[in-house]
Amino acid sequence: MSDLILHHYPTSLFSEKARLMLGFKGLSWRSVIIPPIMPKPDVVALTGGYRKTPVLQVGADIYCDTALIARRLEAQKASPTFYPEGQSFIADSLASWADSVLFLHSVSLVFQPASLALRFAKLPPEAVKAFVADRASFFEGGSATRVPLEQAQHQWPTLMSRLETQLERNGDFLLGDPSIADFSVAHTLWFLKQTPVTAPLVDDYPAVLAWYQRVIGFGHGAASELNSADAVDIARQATPAPLPDEILVDPNGFEAGQQVSVSAVDYGVNPVQGELVFNGREEIILRREDERAGEVHVHFPRVGFRIEKR
Repeated sequence: MSDLILHHYPTSLFSEKARLMLGFKGLSWRSVIIPPIMPKPDVVALTGGYRKTPVLQVGADIYCDTALIARRLEAQKASPTFYPEGQSFIADSLASWADSVLFLHSVSLVFQPASLALRFAKLPPEAVKAFVADRASFFEGGSATRVPLEQAQHQWPTLMSRLETQLERNGDFLLGDPSIADFSVAHTLWFLKQTPVTAPLVDDYPAVLAWYQRVIGFGHGAASELNSADAVDIARQATPAPLPDEILVDPNGFEAGQQVSVSAVDYGVNPVQGELVFNGREEIILRREDERAGEVHVHFPRVGFRIEKR
């Protein structure tokens, strides 16, 4: 079986979610550090243009979005599970709320001037300018919009109080047992914990803070470094895994064999073009050819992504 290869960078909050998921599963993985902003030539060689971070590679199969990465890790190792029996719908729904509503609030809070000044204190002005410009373009054309800072500050006590109540009722984790919901909430709070300006937004809620420390305590598993060019070469030498055995009549008439483009709906909406080879209830798979990576299958979750004919 091919190694799990995570393309990520240290300060990426969704990368922290993936790293914690790997730690919870107790998995070994290869770590490829990628640039935090475009251009990302080695990532694009694998994904065909998808620019969000992180990306999981397993041989010639490329998994986009942490919701789908979680399902791939679950297939890799079923226990401990991200989806406790009888609670998978609730876990996925809470995770989706955290990855959208809570995430957008945390972005506004972290990107306030006082916090940014500390986060970027050691970077040259031109690097800060490039990062801010990259993130501004990241939200162009998508459905997600930044929450105004004053509104994020206004609503934050409500969001955190709801988490406190959930933990008081369910115990050590949000649903009693650990689930994908815990990792989706924790990585947004990890983002806030990075500077003393925003850390009190977590530390001022004792039940949430104690739970957060439990989740962070799962660690990151066993990682070993890998060069990004070597990861591309691994894809070239590999063959995509067999397609899932599932039949779905697509409500919009998409069928395997069509040339399509797939893109995120919310932000980072850069389209990926290729041949639709699988169209399932949870997952869409495109086959594409790259002069460096060879034949790859790029996997997307169905929810949160759009598909269009070319």
